[in-house]
Amino acid sequence: MTDSSVALLPDRGLVEVEGDDVVDFLQSLVTNDVERIQPGGSMFAGLLTPQGKIAFDFLIYSPAPNRFWLDCPAEFAGDVARRLSQYRLRSKVAVADRSADLVVGVCAAPAPGALGSFADPRHAGMPRRHILPAAEATGSTQIRAAGLEAYHAARITLCVPEGARDYLYGEAFPHEVCYDLLNGVDFEKGCYVGQEVVSRMHHRGVAKTRIAGVRGSGALPAMGAEISAGEHPVGQLGSSHGELGIALIRLDRADEAVANGVPLRAADVTLTLRRPDWVNYDVPAAEAAS
Repeated sequence: MTDSSVALLPDRGLVEVEGDDVVDFLQSLVTNDVERIQPGGSMFAGLLTPQGKIAFDFLIYSPAPNRFWLDCPAEFAGDVARRLSQYRLRSKVAVADRSADLVVGVCAAPAPGALGSFADPRHAGMPRRHILPAAEATGSTQIRAAGLEAYHAARITLCVPEGARDYLYGEAFPHEVCYDLLNGVDFEKGCYVGQEVVSRMHHRGVAKTRIAGVRGSGALPAMGAEISAGEHPVGQLGSSHGELGIALIRLDRADEAVANGVPLRAADVTLTLRRPDWVNYDVPAAEAAS
């Protein structure tokens, strides 16, 4: 297996959760309906705080009955495993960080040697993901870096946000980062941690902050840069690639700024908003993301 066939994502880690009670265990914790995942299937979901904010999120893949691999940011894989272990109590479930021996890659074609392969459940335009044995995922650091950069460039073009890159864990609500539009939440399933807040925001439609794409007049500043209209904050920049980026935007404030002819800026860069093709809300004065 070489990186020329599969672009490795070294910024992703794998947490394994398995056991006789694993379906009920995860079903009581995460935002999506784990009972619908068949072996070989995948799902996007989050683990919330009791206050309804995102503690962690991940792509869930089932390689076999009663076994799930959670594809999550590598820097938080250990934290995800520890948090899930705290909920185990007497459940017949084992939780382990498998990041040292399993890696995540992306490729449109089949990946020889992959232990699992699945479509990204967030957006049809995202590349297919593959789980590979780390020992077989060889290749140069330069090729790995190029593949990772290309992956995030494609993701940013589609405006598909990722935790720890476009929003901070512990600060964002699921609706703000569009779980409802990226197949990350099931509103019909039973109780899970933080469900009441998610349900209330959904039925009241109170999410004023949403995801939008941005195009800068030049290279964009780093994640976390404030987006402002004059002296007034409008949002926060997430990840970027060149002049394109993803942002959390207060849509009402952006609309007011546009109506008054006040440009949006991040540091010394002027911004144009971009409307993702998958959203159902208006993005003020936006160009279509493509």
